[in-house]
Amino acid sequence: MQTVNDIAAAILAREGGYVNDPDDPGGATNHGVTVHTMRRLGLDLNGDGKVDVADVRVLSADRALQIFIDEYFHRPGIDALPAALQPSVFDMYVNAGNNAVKILQRLLNQMRISVTVDGAIGPHTAAAAAQALNAAPNHFVDAYGIARRNYYYALADGRPASRKYARTRKGGKGGWIKRAEDFVADRYHLSEDAHRARTAKWG
Repeated sequence: MQTVNDIAAAILAREGGYVNDPDDPGGATNHGVTVHTMRRLGLDLNGDGKVDVADVRVLSADRALQIFIDEYFHRPGIDALPAALQPSVFDMYVNAGNNAVKILQRLLNQMRISVTVDGAIGPHTAAAAAQALNAAPNHFVDAYGIARRNYYYALADGRPASRKYARTRKGGKGGWIKRAEDFVADRYHLSEDAHRARTAKWG
């Protein structure tokens, strides 16, 4: 069984280093931690009285790992979810905030397990996730990963500037899609042809 540190370390490796992409609404990011998160936490790492891009640049991997565990695992309550779901939901929370939980809640409602789609993990959502996993132990984690993939495609449908994260310049699967499929069994991965068909309308 993976520990939270194991999961966080895998996310850290997936996120990479410093990036400040003008097309990314998250702004400057280092090791997956955005400048907005650092401002919320008051992480003035260089001691100049403000939290800005300069602080993002000097964020260490070890500090980022602890932020993941504290702010994206324990604070939102991902530790209350069934262990099998935690890696994918945790990874998605680092990438997309409480949309990770909303995706889960929408999926539960699609399974006719009624929960409020509010992006918060309370006792009801945690119990519903356990119920879903018990009902479909060989499928529910895959279903969540597929729902993640669909979320990324839909996001790129509506925001052309984000399409480069879902599709490479040569038309293959972009980082978002590969990331979602890291948590999906191989048999549910889209073929390259299916991916190209899904993104063909993007031009």
